[in-house]
Amino acid sequence: MTFTPFDLEYHQSLWEQEVDINLTESGVHPIRLDELLDDDSDKVSELLATEINYPHVNGNPELRENIAALYDGAGVENVLVTVGAAEANNIIMQTLMAPGDELLTQTPTYKQVWGIAANSGNVVKSFRLVSEAGWAVDTDELNAGVSDKTKIIAIVNPNNPTGKIMTDDEMDAVVAAADKVGAWILADEVYRGAERLQEEETPSFFGRYDKVLCLGSMSKAYACPGLRVGWLVGPPDIVEDIWRRHEYTTITAGIISNILAAHALSPTVRPRLLKRTREYIRNGFPILEEWMNSQDGMFSYTPSEASAVSFIRYHLDINSTELMEILCREASVFLGAGDSFGMDHHLRVAFGQPRATLEDAFQRIEKTLASLR
Repeated sequence: MTFTPFDLEYHQSLWEQEVDINLTESGVHPIRLDELLDDDSDKVSELLATEINYPHVNGNPELRENIAALYDGAGVENVLVTVGAAEANNIIMQTLMAPGDELLTQTPTYKQVWGIAANSGNVVKSFRLVSEAGWAVDTDELNAGVSDKTKIIAIVNPNNPTGKIMTDDEMDAVVAAADKVGAWILADEVYRGAERLQEEETPSFFGRYDKVLCLGSMSKAYACPGLRVGWLVGPPDIVEDIWRRHEYTTITAGIISNILAAHALSPTVRPRLLKRTREYIRNGFPILEEWMNSQDGMFSYTPSEASAVSFIRYHLDINSTELMEILCREASVFLGAGDSFGMDHHLRVAFGQPRATLEDAFQRIEKTLASLR
């Protein structure tokens, strides 16, 4: 069987340490440890007194309690802590997908589960988010894509790379399509809490349907990607089954990461982290937008509603991966190629960085683009 590499992560492995400015990261500028702890001397003492041992394999109880509190009706029995949302995706697919099963997923989207299914010999079908309609779900394609072989409908909400938040009607349409054939919904919700235009958090799919698995992560809304902590929330019996695969892969996230993630998701600290993230997003997008609007029609875009990225169409006759590589080599700025999300002639641009970083990056990009016009 031909193996398909994870295109986005492959290019990040090649370029992210080689460029001056990395605008492929879809979270905001990472928080420092001292900022996270905020002079909490008791927490510092606890960390310094911690034995570097294995934590609970499914996640420390305090961490699972804090995660469960983010989902109406969830308890610790619904939660499994993983090494990033990437591991959660992987072991969910191992648990649920069998030979002959089909995956139905969005395009454009973060293509990890797409690639896992394809590399396992499963058929992958997709339904569009329509750019001309502000990245709205094409519900006709959604309904046409399901069959009695559909095992999982995979969505990312808020979406990566577009930053689109599903409407209630769109969420209901996904549930109805899944219910029609008894499929699971795999809802990657790592950008919940990273809203740009609203104060209320994006609704979760948890509780809307009995066959839902929701993913979260410390990497995006909480600006703690280096903790490598993610989680899944779902029915306890399936969570137990997925836990068995977790024991075959990473066994557990690290104990220090468990402690720090529990602290970050505590009722007193979590609001502070979300406020910080939203400030980066809300301050950064106008800088990107002003620059795009000054480029004489080079770009078309729908403003993102959440996340620290925007998926923009450029009007040059050049492939997106080729353009990405030129920008890396000539401008030393790394952007996400639309190819990596299933849509050429687009770039995913991150804007959750300090103003000086963004302004420097856009000046470099502009100079390189001018040579290509």
